[in-house]
Amino acid sequence: MKQKLDELIVECLTEDKELVPYYASEHAAGADVRACIDQPIEIEPGQVKLIPTGLRLGIPEGYEVQVRPRSGLALKSSVTVLNTPGTIDSDYKGELKVILINHGKEIFTVEPKMRIAQIIVAPVCRADFSVVEELALSARGTEGFGSTGLN
Repeated sequence: MKQKLDELIVECLTEDKELVPYYASEHAAGADVRACIDQPIEIEPGQVKLIPTGLRLGIPEGYEVQVRPRSGLALKSSVTVLNTPGTIDSDYKGELKVILINHGKEIFTVEPKMRIAQIIVAPVCRADFSVVEELALSARGTEGFGSTGLN
């Protein structure tokens, strides 16, 4: 069953309404966000740049917005969102900016209005943390990464 948040309020920091996030297909989970820049920005191999989107989000309490890479940029250009997924809390009211990193071997150019990331609106579960003297063991025990096997 398709779940839908009634409304996510978006403030455009420019007159350009093309910057409003949108779903590229009927069943897309992520809405694309664009670069709000006046001129191209080059990202050298290994370099990180903070790209503005020109948007502020009114995220309802009990929700978060996750910023994730676009698979096409990752595959074709080795460009991804550095802190994946980035979390935007409901009490954050600043501009949404995307941290891009170029893992490729060539300079990558972010063009004005280029789709640079996608955002996912997700419910938040909060917990009360209880301290115990010793945690009950499971069949897995305290083994670390890869302890359940490779296959």
